[in-house]
Amino acid sequence: MAGLGGRKDKGSSSSLSGSRRIWVAVFIGISMGCIFAFFFPHGFFPSYSASQTTHPLSKSNLRTGSSSCESPEKINKLKSDIMGLSDKNVKLEKQVTELTQKLRLADLGKDHAQEQFMVLGKPYKAGPFGTVKSLRTNPTVLPDESANPRLAKILAKVAVRKELIVVLANTNVKPMLEIQVTSIKKSDIPNYLVVALDDAIVEFCESNDVYVYKRDPDEDVDVIAKGGSNHAVSGLKFRILREFLQLGYSVLLSDVDIVYLQNPFLHIYRDSDVESMTDGHNNMTAYGYNDVFDEPAMGWARYAHTMRIWVYNSGLFYIRPTIPSIELLDRVANRLAKEPKSWDQAVFNEELFFPSYPGYSGLHISKRTMDFYLFMNSKVLFKTVRKDKNLKKLRPVTVHVNYHPDKLYRMQAVVNYYVDGKQDALDIFPDGSEWVRNPKGS
Repeated sequence: MAGLGGRKDKGSSSSLSGSRRIWVAVFIGISMGCIFAFFFPHGFFPSYSASQTTHPLSKSNLRTGSSSCESPEKINKLKSDIMGLSDKNVKLEKQVTELTQKLRLADLGKDHAQEQFMVLGKPYKAGPFGTVKSLRTNPTVLPDESANPRLAKILAKVAVRKELIVVLANTNVKPMLEIQVTSIKKSDIPNYLVVALDDAIVEFCESNDVYVYKRDPDEDVDVIAKGGSNHAVSGLKFRILREFLQLGYSVLLSDVDIVYLQNPFLHIYRDSDVESMTDGHNNMTAYGYNDVFDEPAMGWARYAHTMRIWVYNSGLFYIRPTIPSIELLDRVANRLAKEPKSWDQAVFNEELFFPSYPGYSGLHISKRTMDFYLFMNSKVLFKTVRKDKNLKKLRPVTVHVNYHPDKLYRMQAVVNYYVDGKQDALDIFPDGSEWVRNPKGS
């Protein structure tokens, strides 16, 4: 009997265990059904008609599922979570877009630098000691006639071997321009172009068989062009000169207070981006020197060595059509536009000479100082040359009356001395910048 009773208990226990499993399975099935009904209200493979494009997690579907499986609080929480994730996704997309743009710009700069490097040639091994010479001449840009088709046609007539002298002039400087044009013709210089800033200069050039170019009207520069001072016009020239370089021409940019006594293109090296006359008056000031600064309070370290050079003159410089040259013009023109009280010559030299330092990238440009006895400034002429019997025999290429305000009279005296042979033509003038209104014999 005991054995029979034991078998009965075991059977009932098994029956109960099976019932529990069934109820658990039913509960799990119902739960899973609710979950799937919530997340997949249209089944695993819903067939959407053309008009049925509602997202499974849209508001209508959330309401359908909530009636059986979720409370309104949970539904609202899920909605807010979804909206929060959506906002974060938009922000992330913006950040990714910005980073992608920055990377593209960086890649463009890297590729541009790489292209410039490849233009310069293949890398080479360094040669024996004392034989290594760096590249001094940057490649010229590809001419772009679309920059100014009308100017391109004029330059094709005027330039000689893609070079020419360019001078800007308005009515204010017409008397000096007349002297310069006369000196140009006597020196047999054919590639000379006047950029006329008003109609009176156009008429003067046309009546004297001088090549002339008048820019198209430009509201930003017309006021400066027609009535501007010498400094204002000097600042304008950097903007105008850019088009010449874009067209692939090398330019000797000239102020009007310069007398030409020889063809300057026979004395230009063309091994640098910029060759400029100097405001220096001897070998040290023109070509550079080691200047020792003394600060006694520093004791043993009282002496500090500095490198000095007198500035380049922005009234006469030769510039080749290279990328660094165009960047120089852009930098100077941009600064002069933002700093109206700045002097163009000071800005010109700062951009040429200031090195890179934290927060500033210096201009990578090659430069050469012209021979100050050939491309002479008026300080050299009146303070030194005219008083030296040997230097008086030297015939300069140009004389720039940059140090003296009585420009017209000194220009005429230079012509009288070097062209007409009047040995005393320069004697009446003082060394310094005192005005000589109407010197005798000028």
